[in-house]
Amino acid sequence: MTKKIGFIGTGVMGASIVKHLLAADYSVTVYNRTKSKADELISLGAKWADTPAEVTEKNELVFTIVGYPQDVEETYFGENGIFKTATENHILVDMTTSTPTLAQKLYEEGNKRGIKVLDAPVSGGDLGAKNGTLTVMVGGDESTYEKVKPVFDLFSAKVNLQGKAGSGQHTKMANQIMIAGTMTGMAELLVYANAANLDLEKVLDTVGGGSAQNWSLANYAPRILKEDYTAGFFVKHFIKDLKIALDEAEKMSLDLPATRQAKELYEDLAQNGFENDGTQAIIKLWWPEGQRPNN
Repeated sequence: MTKKIGFIGTGVMGASIVKHLLAADYSVTVYNRTKSKADELISLGAKWADTPAEVTEKNELVFTIVGYPQDVEETYFGENGIFKTATENHILVDMTTSTPTLAQKLYEEGNKRGIKVLDAPVSGGDLGAKNGTLTVMVGGDESTYEKVKPVFDLFSAKVNLQGKAGSGQHTKMANQIMIAGTMTGMAELLVYANAANLDLEKVLDTVGGGSAQNWSLANYAPRILKEDYTAGFFVKHFIKDLKIALDEAEKMSLDLPATRQAKELYEDLAQNGFENDGTQAIIKLWWPEGQRPNN
């Protein structure tokens, strides 16, 4: 596999992934809409390109991880987008959490041009990205997946091919449905325990060792007790994901009431001005900012 990689999107997740690639002695060319967000990576040895098209022109393996489906559209199909310079030698990997429909569109466009395309959304948040322990959910051709897997392994603890194009995105939606339940459950657990005048740290230590243990409880509840609402994953992006999940469920004639309720709670949180906080900020629906729990 090539030791040259193009990487588009150097936000919370992308920046940490690029650091792992650089540490593994890959030559990485980066692009981000806000160049300052790539400054640290450039200081660590990454190269800068002015457009996604330029990134692609210089590298046959290109990763993208941007914000919303419309950002993916622009990055790939825009005037200075990836498909302007991609050739039949390219492999394109979109790690953005996006729609299965768009993942299939990228794959089909690639097929027309002889370009290999994977959808590969990730889970694990900022800590998973920093620690190189992300979970990667891949859709696309097995032969392409096998070529890219050694690169996935540099920043992930688990990576699986889920099926044809779009399957990675469908798997990520299943993941987000589960996360919605654990985040709301974690918040209500804290609210209940606090109202009962319990020691919250003891509660977390106890229930976290039993059948209630889960990733959200272990990683986000301690941040809440420290009043740390910095974004490992933005509220606004979680709302986007839950909307996609509910849209896809509707297409399959499924009703997901718990997921719908979680989306409404996070929309309330965003309307109160917290869309750029981390998802753990859901507790602010019960505890106004600056209001500490009883203990």
